[in-house]
Amino acid sequence: MALYLIGDVQGCDGALGRLLDTVGFSPSRDRLVVLGDLVNRGPDSLAAVRRLMALGGSAQTLLGNHDLHLLAVSQGVRPPHRSDTLDDLLNAPDRTALLDWLRQRPLALMERGWLLVHAGVLPQWSAADALELAHEVETVLQSADWSAFLHAMYGNTPARWTPTLEGDDRLRVIVNAFTRLRFCSAEGEMEFKTKSAASTPPEGFMPWYAVPGRRTAEVPVAFGHWSTLGRLMTPTLMALDTGCVWGGCLTAVRLHGDAVELFEQRCPQAQAPGGD
Repeated sequence: MALYLIGDVQGCDGALGRLLDTVGFSPSRDRLVVLGDLVNRGPDSLAAVRRLMALGGSAQTLLGNHDLHLLAVSQGVRPPHRSDTLDDLLNAPDRTALLDWLRQRPLALMERGWLLVHAGVLPQWSAADALELAHEVETVLQSADWSAFLHAMYGNTPARWTPTLEGDDRLRVIVNAFTRLRFCSAEGEMEFKTKSAASTPPEGFMPWYAVPGRRTAEVPVAFGHWSTLGRLMTPTLMALDTGCVWGGCLTAVRLHGDAVELFEQRCPQAQAPGGD
């Protein structure tokens, strides 16, 4: 059984379909994980969600910031953004089933020894910590009170993790780390304004994966979210957001035993290049 990891789809269902055809993905023998941001800004979020749903247990998608934005808009917690392309999904006759499926998705997974997240992992967290903390948020989103949590989910504070955090502050830090993180300080303070390449960090900050002493440094981590970073592949890091929605590529990696194979599907530009 091969494991396929795919970067940010962002509603580019046509590219996703072509990429799956190219790699010869078979639901009966393979597994697929999209590393978050399945929806929004591309032309067909509805089809992208329906495609993943139809693949059943052979496919999974992590929750990214755009997926959480969809849930918040659907509940009236956030207004639509001018660049959103979510109307087809929000007006679908099976909207409730689609949203219920989406909010059941995880924030982090461990697959074949790889820790999978959308954006990043705070330096204080081990892989076991990350999975446990992700589960705290997942439990709330999968509960009957999921909509209430969305009202408290947004905000940049607290900017640092401490184990003593409780309630909404605790959950907000977890969500921000998994779905928004790019740069942080050596102490783990998160910075959310900068969306530039890793080579131009804001003063006092660095890419989250470059923090000295990061507790997941020996654990392979795959992530998306950072289109200006582009594709990054080392034995312990894979960044797979290659800007499909901006006219870049949709990238997949196939993990089969010790082999790692890269596949890329060129994408038509759906949005003018910019931040995520």
